[in-house]
Amino acid sequence: MFSRILIANRGEIACRVIRTAQKMGIGTVAVYSDADADALHVAMADEAVHIGGSSVSDSYLRADRIIQAAIDTGAEAIHPGYGFLSENPGFVDAVVKAGLVFIGPSADSIRAMGLKDAAKRLMEKAGVPVVPGYHGEAQELVVLASKAREIGYPVLIKARAGGGGKGMRKVDSPDDFAEALGSARREAKSAFGDDRVLVEKYVAKPRHIEVQVFGDNHGNAVHLYERDCSLQRRHQKVIEEAPAPDITPEMRAAMTDAAVKAAKAIHYSGAGTIEFIVDASQGLRPDGFWFMEMNTRLQVEHPVTEMITGLDLVEWQLRVAAGEPLPLTQAQIPLNGHAVEARLYAEDPAKGFLPAIGTLHHLTFPAAVREGTVRIETGVRPGDTISPYYDPMIAKIVVHANDRASALRAMEDALLHTEIAGTVTNAAFLAALARHPGFAAGDVDTGLIDRDLHSLVVPVAMPAGARELAVLYASGLLTKVVSDDPWTALRGYSHLAPSQYPVTLGEPGHITRYGIAVLGDDRFEVTAPDDTLDLRVRRDGNGWHITGKGINLRAKTAAIPQGIAIIARGVVATFAVPDPLQQAEEAGGAGDRLTAPMPGLVKSVRVSAGDLVKKGQVLLVLEAMKMEHSITAPHDGRIAEIVSEGSQVKEKTALVRFEETEAAVLTKI
Repeated sequence: MFSRILIANRGEIACRVIRTAQKMGIGTVAVYSDADADALHVAMADEAVHIGGSSVSDSYLRADRIIQAAIDTGAEAIHPGYGFLSENPGFVDAVVKAGLVFIGPSADSIRAMGLKDAAKRLMEKAGVPVVPGYHGEAQELVVLASKAREIGYPVLIKARAGGGGKGMRKVDSPDDFAEALGSARREAKSAFGDDRVLVEKYVAKPRHIEVQVFGDNHGNAVHLYERDCSLQRRHQKVIEEAPAPDITPEMRAAMTDAAVKAAKAIHYSGAGTIEFIVDASQGLRPDGFWFMEMNTRLQVEHPVTEMITGLDLVEWQLRVAAGEPLPLTQAQIPLNGHAVEARLYAEDPAKGFLPAIGTLHHLTFPAAVREGTVRIETGVRPGDTISPYYDPMIAKIVVHANDRASALRAMEDALLHTEIAGTVTNAAFLAALARHPGFAAGDVDTGLIDRDLHSLVVPVAMPAGARELAVLYASGLLTKVVSDDPWTALRGYSHLAPSQYPVTLGEPGHITRYGIAVLGDDRFEVTAPDDTLDLRVRRDGNGWHITGKGINLRAKTAAIPQGIAIIARGVVATFAVPDPLQQAEEAGGAGDRLTAPMPGLVKSVRVSAGDLVKKGQVLLVLEAMKMEHSITAPHDGRIAEIVSEGSQVKEKTALVRFEETEAAVLTKI
């Protein structure tokens, strides 16, 4: 077995590999970019090596630097994780040439499955069912259009290289074929550097079911059952589960047999996934599935397979790469219960799943669920930043229960008890999917999300009492008055009339001033411009229970920079206290630069470098905390530099720099 390995990846998968290596007594080396200098995987590893700038092209795709880091640190093998260089046969060749072990399949196996058309021809020879279509070399429009007519519309044009839905177009009519082909080719060329395509029969009610396979260097190959990954948006997986709903023993036997044939056909070693497209229009039938592609690496969704088998697939990878045979025979691999995984992202489903950035000022995952068990796979901690450079995944939430219905309830429970403040997430969207009646009934296909998107992204209303709780928390009175200490509780006493405490609270689009009076016995009077409420607040575990007119809310509070987050069963309401831009201007009004008081998007830039500006003039507009804020000049001066429009900025990022005045220069002299 290896004594030390290098993980050529980042985020949750790097942390995942490190945990298993540590369990096995194997030393670990992490690599990191500028943006990841303080990342969790760096802190977890025994040693870490800086490999370049924040962009992936200057760091995690630099095979030469990664291999040199492994040599310099005495690592004997490299684990690629998934993504980045994990399916790059050139990288595998370079690793082996350097005298290191690649923890994964051979370069030849990766090449055999790297191009969809060649892979499908190979699978046909191996006796694996393949989607009816054209997988040949000819790429002329007249040839492809003719093949589409032979296959029968609707058809699917697919890029032969890459994945993730790029270079893929559904075509319903011959009249639309030429335009769709051109569009698919342009996208494929841009994404993969290869504009060649294949044409396949479009399956009307497709399900995406894949089989986990494992091979070793001794000629053995097994499967670890199937996963259903049909819940997708823009051809990218959202929720995965194992085993597949409603699969029959006959269907499972046919699919797993085909998957093992596929692995043996290329002498596969290590973890891999055979992906099938399934026609669910008449239920799951042994003659209704076809090979789609093979992922020659560990999958993002591998934890659901681990949960139903009780096995550690990363440990299997390490043992196989070290030359050991597979730990178990096919008959020894168990199948117990049902597991579901949800991908928790920093993204806004209501805005077309637009990726978001931000600092995770508050981050708490559930340690347990009501039905079954929960497992969290993450690469971030409270205080970490979701950067614009990489995939905005926050965590994978995985649950396991005795049956599918219990697992779905456990998933919804886990999502509702996941607490995140500092960035928008898809948690509410995932919870809506978990309770979707069609999905719960097993009536699922890859088009479910698109069809029902309007009902899945309905904005969640702010719970009654959230605003009032934020006002009380912002005043500082809660922790002083609602106390078990009677002396501390005297903080609100007034001999004649209740003392009034002013609080300013910012919400999207407006700022409101409130007055608070302490009435005693955990009671407060909150006065707003249009109403006065008599409220009672009690401690509720590590949160609060606020009651009053039309209010009965249990929630937690979290302080964030220049604001407060109220968290109640999956709903996060954020308030600014007070206007953070006013604070930033007051603090740095005489300086030569303005910085972002919080993460946000530069919506518009009103001036250019070299412009003379007056105090109070709007320089740019920053969108943050769902509000647009105008950044104004704190003094007269000339602009030396200004951030670009459309930039995603972190907290304290320099937005504007002024040219130094003559007085400032003289002061330095």
